[in-house]
Amino acid sequence: MVFLEENYLIGVDLGGTKAMACLLKGSNIIKKNQRLLPKAESTAEEITQFLIDVIANVFNEKVKGIGIGVPSLIDREKGIVFDVQNIPAWGNIPLRNILEKRFKVPVYMNNDANCFTLGEFRFGKHDRKIKNFVGLTLGTGMGAGIINKGYLLSDAHCGSGEFGSIPYLNGILEDYCSGKFFQNYYGESGEIIGKQAKKGNQSALKAFDEFGKHLGIAVKTILFTLDPSMIVIGGSVAKSHSFFEKTMWEQIRSFPYPKVVDDLCLKFITNGKNAILGAASLYYEEKGK
Repeated sequence: MVFLEENYLIGVDLGGTKAMACLLKGSNIIKKNQRLLPKAESTAEEITQFLIDVIANVFNEKVKGIGIGVPSLIDREKGIVFDVQNIPAWGNIPLRNILEKRFKVPVYMNNDANCFTLGEFRFGKHDRKIKNFVGLTLGTGMGAGIINKGYLLSDAHCGSGEFGSIPYLNGILEDYCSGKFFQNYYGESGEIIGKQAKKGNQSALKAFDEFGKHLGIAVKTILFTLDPSMIVIGGSVAKSHSFFEKTMWEQIRSFPYPKVVDDLCLKFITNGKNAILGAASLYYEEKGK
């Protein structure tokens, strides 16, 4: 699937620390607006108005629809978001109705990791014959999306693929396979540890060796449950993949079915454009185009 028409659409990526809205014509970004999320103690109304302002900055009368990736569970039929990660005030918000009332165009929502996955599947550089595909995001937390038989998996609450919440060691996989690992065990962000690793800092390099082992176990978990043809890994931590790929693959190669590993296509993505494209393409996904 590609953008079948040169429609003007808006894609929104609501992440753990910031929100980005982009005006697109086809697959081309015409205008972009990115802002840091308000303080955690902000009210639901303040957060909603913040998002409206972010979108309004790129909106014009030619826009046909808005697609949003939200870090939460979603009732797609009712347009309600639940328990949004990092936005405590958004426990139960009829976001679609609020935005459609404000902008007078259709609004489509899905989990942010699903939007990343959809964008990579539809617009990334890979073999178009691949139809079973997993997108894994490693940033503030760990998220995943699932493409099954060429389409984003249609589930009850947009929550499938939450591998990061699987119990693991002294917590859950996300504690060891995202930026939380570096913060909790080394007292620094993954970005800072990455800069130290580039300078040859042995403690930083050891941290990434350990991270790679944990991530390899997460990948094996995905192989056991879904057996995808391809896994694409993105997010801020993925930018440092050269420091943890070796130990990650050492762990993956212990998978009991070598054929699965031999056939697996796994790659890292370090640009953020396709998350926005995935959100915008919800317009077409929902219309069945």
